[in-house]
Amino acid sequence: MTATFARSGSTQDKLLRAREASAKLALLSTEEKNALLLAIADTLEANAPTILAANRADVEISGLEGAMRDRLLLTPARIKEMAQGVREVAALDDPIGETLAEWTRPNGLRIRKVRVPLGVVGIIYESRPNVTVDTAVLALKTGNAIVLRGGKEAARTNQRLVEILASVPGVPEGAIESLDSSTRQSVQALIKARGLVDVIIPRGGVDLIAFVTENSAVPVIETGAGNCHIFVDESADFDMADRIVINAKTQRPSVCNAAEKLLVQERIAAEYLPRIVKKLIEAGVEVRGDGKSRSLGAGLNIEPAAEQDWHEEYLGLCMAVRVVANVEEAIAHINRYSTKHSDSIVTRDEANARKFLRLVDSAAVYWNASTRFTDGAEFGFGAEMGISTQKLHCRGPFALAELTSSKYEIIGTGQVR
Repeated sequence: MTATFARSGSTQDKLLRAREASAKLALLSTEEKNALLLAIADTLEANAPTILAANRADVEISGLEGAMRDRLLLTPARIKEMAQGVREVAALDDPIGETLAEWTRPNGLRIRKVRVPLGVVGIIYESRPNVTVDTAVLALKTGNAIVLRGGKEAARTNQRLVEILASVPGVPEGAIESLDSSTRQSVQALIKARGLVDVIIPRGGVDLIAFVTENSAVPVIETGAGNCHIFVDESADFDMADRIVINAKTQRPSVCNAAEKLLVQERIAAEYLPRIVKKLIEAGVEVRGDGKSRSLGAGLNIEPAAEQDWHEEYLGLCMAVRVVANVEEAIAHINRYSTKHSDSIVTRDEANARKFLRLVDSAAVYWNASTRFTDGAEFGFGAEMGISTQKLHCRGPFALAELTSSKYEIIGTGQVR
């Protein structure tokens, strides 16, 4: 029999509780919300042994290996990082109630546009338990209730985390709800809950994201896959390029901001390409390349790249390499094949860099830096809900400000139209 690790009640009950909790959360002051977050951080650290025990059970049962196992795995250090992220969110400015604009009409009406919570946020994600904490605390900070539907591989870990978060005194009942991860019925119920849920955020692979965006009756903020590129231009500093490429590919290859493709300008390809391919192979990376790359890297183990390689997000130690004529061809290649997540140019040529920054149509575009920085914490947000690759309602790493909507407050003195 499959164990169920969700809190008591049907999915409908949980959604109703979340809707009721959202009204209570909207009334909390900044001071009250920050106190809750600091208490959550302390409680996470105090309960680290039980979190790790639940996680060990998930890891053993999952049978996952390599990069996918790393996504699921928690360690004492990672729990400390979680708690620190919560404290960083507590230290950030509260966007709720912020005045976005204010003016007075000729008839004397005073109009003010202010930030308000979205209401109830539903998030569907795969085997990354840190998402449970990151998204819940961002929701609390912005006065939103959250309904979490994690991956079945992390069911025990996520349930323990939700129990800990919801047990902190002062957190309204229903503010943090978790759905059964053993069946897809909970996903269907969540994405059809128009009127109870205000927005759905899918975080995971392309199949999950496509399913949610194509079937949801609730508005969706799409967090896209990361087919990220690095282009090494002809004026690049080779040592800098080496550091950026190796970091972007190998520092944590299982995440969406890891680089999957390397483009090398043809004037430097004969010198640079064999050099970087050798370093990638030494770092354990499988390298695939186009015909020019394989010719220039003769003697090195470069497998032939198929058309599908240019589209694929590997999420592991694999990288495809292509030689391009110039920055224009690099931009054209990226805009054709990328998932519009994160792409980087390494160059000393400011004109080429500015052209790349302006014309690459991605959420985050870098000049002389690793794509691994596309992350809410690295951007100073404390945590993130995800990396949006769409253009509405937000784009790139999104956190507190993007978990708000706005409304108008209009004050009159008896005006009629």
